[in-house]
Amino acid sequence: MQNNILICGVGGQGIVLTSKLIAASAMAQDIPVMSAETIGMAQKGGSVFSFLRLGDGLYCPMFPEKTADLLIAFEPAEAVRMLPYLKDGGKVIVNTHPIMPVTAALKGSSYNGSEMLEYLAKKVDDLKTIDGEAACREVGSPRALNMVMLGQAVKTGVLPFGIDAVEEVMKKTVKPQFVEMNVKALRLEI
Repeated sequence: MQNNILICGVGGQGIVLTSKLIAASAMAQDIPVMSAETIGMAQKGGSVFSFLRLGDGLYCPMFPEKTADLLIAFEPAEAVRMLPYLKDGGKVIVNTHPIMPVTAALKGSSYNGSEMLEYLAKKVDDLKTIDGEAACREVGSPRALNMVMLGQAVKTGVLPFGIDAVEEVMKKTVKPQFVEMNVKALRLEI
């Protein structure tokens, strides 16, 4: 069995760390994994996305449109941008807090993400929305979004491992002073 996961958002949201934690959690369970990230404009608030493939018989980290089992979107517009990759019946987890693209800000445009969320609600049968700001306040850190999103992704059942496996890998990856906060974010009930 193979699982195709696509993680997307904008620079600075923790997409790359989330991808690495999923890959490391899979490897710790002896599950083959391949990944590829696009992070070129990440430092300027640009799009960041990561393709992950888990399972036997992998030959390439990228996968075609309409084959993602799970889309983890840290930003609503990025979810819409990557939606063509979702397979019929696939699951989407999206943070409802928008981040205005640099191009929109320069033009003086308004963007609050509501149109994107409405579009997703019409197009995706299995959609879970997360108020990322509220979740981060509950955890006590604005930098906990990636762990909140990762915890919710594990709870979908799409990933072939549980929260305990991710927590074990995370404890070896993040700085000791951030472990407690990250565990709380990973296990947050939403």
